[in-house]
Amino acid sequence: MSESLLQKRIPIFPRSVKGRFRTLKYLIVFVAYGIYFVVPWLRWERDVGPGQAVLFDIASRRFYIFDLVVYAQDIFWLAGLLVIGAFLLFFVTGIAGRVFCGYFCFQTLWTDVFILIERVAQGERNARIKLSQAAWNSNKIWRMGLTWFLWLAVALVTGLSFTLYWGDAFTLVQEIFTGQAPFPAYATTLFLTVTTFVMAGLAREQTCTYMCPYARFQAAMFDQDTLMVAYDEKRGERGRGCQKPAKGLLKQEERKQQDVGDCIDCGYCVQVCPMGIDIRNGMQYQCTSCALCIDACDTIMDSINYPRGLIRYASEKSLHGGKTNWLKGKTIGYGVILVAITSLLIWSIATRSSVEMSVSPVRQPLYVVLSDGHILNRYEIKINNKTSLQKQYHLSIEGLQAAELDLGQKNPVDVHPESSSVVLAKIISPLNEQPTARTKVSFVLRDMTDSTQPLIKSVTVFSFPQR
Repeated sequence: MSESLLQKRIPIFPRSVKGRFRTLKYLIVFVAYGIYFVVPWLRWERDVGPGQAVLFDIASRRFYIFDLVVYAQDIFWLAGLLVIGAFLLFFVTGIAGRVFCGYFCFQTLWTDVFILIERVAQGERNARIKLSQAAWNSNKIWRMGLTWFLWLAVALVTGLSFTLYWGDAFTLVQEIFTGQAPFPAYATTLFLTVTTFVMAGLAREQTCTYMCPYARFQAAMFDQDTLMVAYDEKRGERGRGCQKPAKGLLKQEERKQQDVGDCIDCGYCVQVCPMGIDIRNGMQYQCTSCALCIDACDTIMDSINYPRGLIRYASEKSLHGGKTNWLKGKTIGYGVILVAITSLLIWSIATRSSVEMSVSPVRQPLYVVLSDGHILNRYEIKINNKTSLQKQYHLSIEGLQAAELDLGQKNPVDVHPESSSVVLAKIISPLNEQPTARTKVSFVLRDMTDSTQPLIKSVTVFSFPQR
């Protein structure tokens, strides 16, 4: 029989713990869940557009984020946000390790809630271990069924809440439960329900260890000054290692005299770890810096009147008696880039024009020679009104002195709020005006309803016959 190369998953049953980091993590969970689940239901008054505060309207190709309306043309803002997110992750990781994973990652937040549900339905760590090893009976069926039901409920609400960001929440939720919603709404809800259930309920630490690439390349951003959850081996082990409390090894002074470390080998730090690792083995890529082992160790140290900090956030340099250097070249570099890109994105949003115009020459044919010898070029002009007001725009041309502009409709052009208008324009020029075969010409757009708005110009070319 061939030996399998894949190790079977060993279930992890984290023990509950109290402390400052556990409290902080619950606070972040509460805030994150509040934002995620509540925001789709928030109403927002607009002159034009939906009454939902945050709505990603794919059909209209607009994202509504409170007073900000993001159009398809503004997609580069998304690229800017992604770049900011990446450099923020690099910046924070270089300073404080994987704190994002331990406190803010969706996988961590949802897994925390699923573990809490498991604890409520099945009991503390020992009870859950016994239940897992027990034969299937009425008690196990009831407790496991309750656990899975609550998991599924949270997963369903998670998937449904995500879907509600893409349509009016009140209308869409009614359509979903009455069978009238579009297929993508059901597909998205089902997909996220299943993935949330599997990732946070069944896979858990395997998601972080095997699926997330961050666990693999994080070491490239670590150095001796990076803060991480670390075990003070010098204090915990000393010369004779860690030993359980016994006669003559109860007080810290007694342990120091016998060269025994402060670690009493209680195993609490291992039992609370959601990744199932022993932090005393040094830095491990599975560690997400959740700091629950710090709370566990501090609890034990308090109970035996030893000073805290046997497990703490520390850099490798500080563990060896050095001083952590915060102003590193790469940290400063990440910070400068982060500030620059963030400032550029804010400037772009703050100074964006309320109107956009694009001009495309009609290429077939490039020009038409009229019976009187004049040359005609045709253009397709798209005017995008980004405001919530009805607008009138006047079009004119610059660059050809004797040329005439024919829109085939009234000028100025009416454009509805948050809408676009396509204008088919013709420029007719005498042949004797020809300086070159291709002459630059500018379309000038003037806002007739607001004289404070600057002129919008779009440069294109006017084609003449080649001589």
